[in-house]
Amino acid sequence: MIYLDNAATTLKKPPQVAQAVQEALRRCANPGRGGHAAARRAEETVFRTRSLAARFFGLEPEQICFTANATEALNTALRTLVRPGDRVVLSGLEHNAVTRTLAGLGAEMAVVTAPLFDPAAWTEAFARALTPGTRAAVCIHVSNVFGAILPVAEIGALCAARGIPFVVDASQSAGLLPVEPVAWNAAFTAMPGHKGLLGPQGTGLLLCRSLPEPLRFGGTGSRSLDQTMPEELPDRLEAGTLNVPGIAGLGEGISYLLRQPPEQLRPREEQLLRRAAAGLKRLGLPVFTGAEQAGVLSFRLPGLDCETAAERYDALGVALRAGLHCAPLAHRTGGTLPEGTLRLSLSALSEPADVEGFLTATRRLLENIQSVYQKNTLR
Repeated sequence: MIYLDNAATTLKKPPQVAQAVQEALRRCANPGRGGHAAARRAEETVFRTRSLAARFFGLEPEQICFTANATEALNTALRTLVRPGDRVVLSGLEHNAVTRTLAGLGAEMAVVTAPLFDPAAWTEAFARALTPGTRAAVCIHVSNVFGAILPVAEIGALCAARGIPFVVDASQSAGLLPVEPVAWNAAFTAMPGHKGLLGPQGTGLLLCRSLPEPLRFGGTGSRSLDQTMPEELPDRLEAGTLNVPGIAGLGEGISYLLRQPPEQLRPREEQLLRRAAAGLKRLGLPVFTGAEQAGVLSFRLPGLDCETAAERYDALGVALRAGLHCAPLAHRTGGTLPEGTLRLSLSALSEPADVEGFLTATRRLLENIQSVYQKNTLR
């Protein structure tokens, strides 16, 4: 299978990731819940991953909080900052993990829009929208639909100057682009472990530069007499038993990236993305691409709806995603409602052969569409 759905989850991972998961399943017990060797081994495993993540993102280990996914991380951040009726400024490219959470909180959403691949226009649009009374701002770093890179450093600077807490969704950038919460002035930065960080599903991170409110309540292995959650991070957010096997695997994914950081990997990934976009354009297909783009490429196949096209690709051994990608707001901004798009997404481990195989499959699909059209015309 040619796997090009890494924006949903990265399937191909370094072999050490699976090895670490299996080792943790065999040898790690419950961290913080015992003084025996298996519990201590779990504590050491969790702390190792926390320390690797802190090194990777330029933070202290206690600022790294483990979650089940980016959605949980974003819920925690937004529920910390936002109350019913609060005005929240957000980009017009946000995922449902942001918009549904804000809707559930009863927030007033001020949606910022600009041309997809124009960072200066996005910065100007945020500058206009960040008016007095704004409670928080949220911005995706890389669009999960179009791959557009938004100027989070510039937007974060605007927020800092106006005293507005800033939340960054780094779901599509962590592991592919530098993620710098301090330079971005981000109060919270959310991400999954199972995409660019090359870890297992069921893992995520919330990078905390402000004190969050807990989303879950329960045992932490610390301060057990208290009936309130600890004030100290990371215990404040990590109630219940952690996903130690997943965290062990995530540690190996981050370790791999520390040896080959995004700055080294991105030129190769960018070359593959440009090759795919150029190939689709040569075939005459509508492609959403621009200068400031990473990891994700949306396109359409005239003559087939997106879902049917994805099924045809699957029959040819190519895994893509089709439809709205859990981000209808982004499709509204990009003008691709109601059908959505076909989406190709790369990882640090994608190969040139993946792109060439995808383009070969696209040519076959177009030939089939043309053949069917000609037959129907002759009837």
